[in-house]
Amino acid sequence: MGCEAASASLIDHFSSIEDPRDPIKRRHKLTDMIAIAVAGVLCGADEWTSIEAFGVAKEDWFRGFLELKHGIPSHDTFGRVFSLLNPRAFEACFHDWAESMVTTLEKEIIAIDGKSLRGSRSQGGSPLHVVSAWATTNRLVLGQVSTDAKSNEITAIPKLLDTLLLKGCIVTIDAMGCQTKIAEQIIEGGGDYVLALKGNQGTLANEVEEAFISADAGDYQGVVSDFHETIDQDHGRIEIRRYWTLGDLEGLDGFTRTALWKGLNMIGMVHSERTVGGKTSSEYRFYIGSIGNDAQLFAKAVRGHWGIENDLHWRLDVSFREDECRIRERNAAENFAVLRHIALNRLKHEKELKLGIKTKRLNAGWNDRYLNKLLFGASA
Repeated sequence: MGCEAASASLIDHFSSIEDPRDPIKRRHKLTDMIAIAVAGVLCGADEWTSIEAFGVAKEDWFRGFLELKHGIPSHDTFGRVFSLLNPRAFEACFHDWAESMVTTLEKEIIAIDGKSLRGSRSQGGSPLHVVSAWATTNRLVLGQVSTDAKSNEITAIPKLLDTLLLKGCIVTIDAMGCQTKIAEQIIEGGGDYVLALKGNQGTLANEVEEAFISADAGDYQGVVSDFHETIDQDHGRIEIRRYWTLGDLEGLDGFTRTALWKGLNMIGMVHSERTVGGKTSSEYRFYIGSIGNDAQLFAKAVRGHWGIENDLHWRLDVSFREDECRIRERNAAENFAVLRHIALNRLKHEKELKLGIKTKRLNAGWNDRYLNKLLFGASA
């Protein structure tokens, strides 16, 4: 099968995790269990019982590269071990593996956004909320940090940023992450930022909006500005997006916040106009950033951030049924989220089959050669 030499591409990245179990009582190697779980999720398993069933069905194949001294673990064993496994350690190994897949992060747009795992809600509690970093060009999940609720994203985002290589990247975050300390952390890490504005930054949001109203009233004369427009048409839908940026912030009337935000050198406005079935809707959004007065780059950053919904969150719900998963124990739910991210990264980067993620998962379960390629980068 050619697995032994190739296994360093994935499984060996998780070999350093400390096994939390009593050495005397453990029957199954932790790396064997991780390998079976990763393979199972790649092939369509979405909870512990289906991972056990997949392992039993593929036991002969697994014995080609795993020890399996006591056979395939039960679903209860999978659930218990992954609930004991330190999510931070598991996530760190995932992060190292994800970085090994990146071609380059130079000028990459890293979108940071949160998603609640609805099925993880325990009685009387809140669902697990996972804040993820998505590399838009590389199309990879780079890392994740969990919280108990969406309101805690402000504390989770700095922890996630600490794990990322930010040099040369542009970090985009929605209004929840528009905080002076977060902007400072990004700049000190060698990156730049584009941060959305809403009511949580009321005074700043008002100043930015007023600056554009003033610039527009003067037809953008006497201010440092740039403009970019895109038009998308598909199946009767027309969407026009217009992007403006203003630089030289010290010279803008009424704008007083430059000194409070490290690296701040531009403000941006997006006007989205969408026409479907003869009906037109319109929306304005406002941003601050450190990327300079470049409307085309600003448009790339904003569009990259919007893409996290389709490329990551939507895929997790549709192709991996994430919101239907009923794993409620916190550590196990968080670790299973990492398993889904591993599978999504691998399936998106496999180019042999020109198929959707869901069909690729089915094919991996049907075809040992294809599964071997996904796990180890080997073709036979």
